[in-house]
Amino acid sequence: MRLIQITDSHLHADKQARSRAGVPWRQFQQVLEAVIAERPDVVVFTGDVSQDETAASYAQACEALSALPCPWFWMAGNHDQQELMAAEHPLLNEVDLAQWRLLLLDTQVAGKPHGELGSDALGALAQQLEDDDRPTMIAMHHPPVDVGAAWMDAIGLQDRDAFWQLLSAYPQVKIILFGHAHQAYAQHHQAAGTDIGVYGCPAMADQFLPGAEAFAIDEASRPGYRVVDIHGQEWQTWVERVEV
Repeated sequence: MRLIQITDSHLHADKQARSRAGVPWRQFQQVLEAVIAERPDVVVFTGDVSQDETAASYAQACEALSALPCPWFWMAGNHDQQELMAAEHPLLNEVDLAQWRLLLLDTQVAGKPHGELGSDALGALAQQLEDDDRPTMIAMHHPPVDVGAAWMDAIGLQDRDAFWQLLSAYPQVKIILFGHAHQAYAQHHQAAGTDIGVYGCPAMADQFLPGAEAFAIDEASRPGYRVVDIHGQEWQTWVERVEV
């Protein structure tokens, strides 16, 4: 099974609108074209679909995503409007991947750049993991780890300690995918006596400078996506970049 993660397109209703380092709609189209060529079995979009939070930006995204040769799923980032997203395409919290499960966590805190699950969502996650011990992949917008850029680490998942404590009881969690950081990240973290692969993804729009103390764009980097190839209980993952 091939799963591809895309994230952080930051689209505008105006397709000609510019970001700090490019034109988001054009970058979105070029990344999507490359993703289609990968022949994925499933695509997960880990948030910040829109920058201007307009119905038009979500409608345009869905029209383009309909060209994918497979099912696709999305979640809200800190810039998104969930009601407008749901009007175009469902917001699910779980996807059956046959031998695996994909859980999509809502980390959005309305009006804030940081993320949080909260006690109710953590309880729901625990129940999901109690109910099924198949290998599990979790997708979320906000990083549950420090990525090494001080300003970004301050606006990651605020209740990450509670999240990791919960996971320590559920060894079936194998992979965590996150967005928000606009940069690649790949580390293994210990929980439940096993290694969990934790992976960040390049944005479809601007890239952020790794290791920066304050907000900075990485003008030397390019948009991209993450490929996850799953074989039984094993996987390989890597990042692909796209010329724009």
